[in-house]
Amino acid sequence: MDELVAAAWPAPTVHPIDGWRLRCAGGVTKRANSVLALAEPSDLEGAVARAEAFYTGLGLPTVFSISSQTRPERLDGFLDERGYTLVDPTLAMVRDLAGADVGVHDGVHEGMHDGVRVADVPSDAWLDLWWSVDGRYGEALPDAAEMILTGVPAGYASLDGVAVGRAVPQGEWLGVYAMAVSPDARRRGLGRRVLRALLAWGRAQGCRRAYLVVVERNAAARALYAAEGFAESGGYHYRVKSVTSA
Repeated sequence: MDELVAAAWPAPTVHPIDGWRLRCAGGVTKRANSVLALAEPSDLEGAVARAEAFYTGLGLPTVFSISSQTRPERLDGFLDERGYTLVDPTLAMVRDLAGADVGVHDGVHEGMHDGVRVADVPSDAWLDLWWSVDGRYGEALPDAAEMILTGVPAGYASLDGVAVGRAVPQGEWLGVYAMAVSPDARRRGLGRRVLRALLAWGRAQGCRRAYLVVVERNAAARALYAAEGFAESGGYHYRVKSVTSA
């Protein structure tokens, strides 16, 4: 799951050290600006110091992504003692596509499903809506955000200009990302329609299973995904170096 998420949300710059990947995207999202710690180096203190120097040199906070599957417990404890704050516990959720009814019909091959259009590239309107709802990093969409969103082949779903989503085919897996609904269009089932369209599109691409990641505190999104057949399967959290940390 860690590898799937990292590949589907690619940071423009990745610097490897001691089995870690130091990802950088100009500060756009923690996922693309954090250390993906898939292993624990023998010199843990030295590796953390190098990571801190790397991000400090870029003018960014030092952030570690800690997976519940690889469970680098020594690292997590070390960062806690060093003053890093645990933030944004995130759940991974999965479901099968093969043999399941996700509403596939001939129209999905033409880029349309239940009024939802799925394109090979995101339109300016798609990018603007996602950024306005989920970006939260300023008024203008930075180049790094577009590089992340278009860094790998994907399907970009849009419904009536008020709901969008992104799906990334990854072999048997389909990763669902960037689900966003305009605040004034919520509670109308639009997000559910976008999700179903993406799943149908992914199944048409030959994917057999789907996954997504959702912040644990987002109860409404978790309920939607559970109702659509997704079940929890691990996850991760971040450790962020606080301003007062040494």
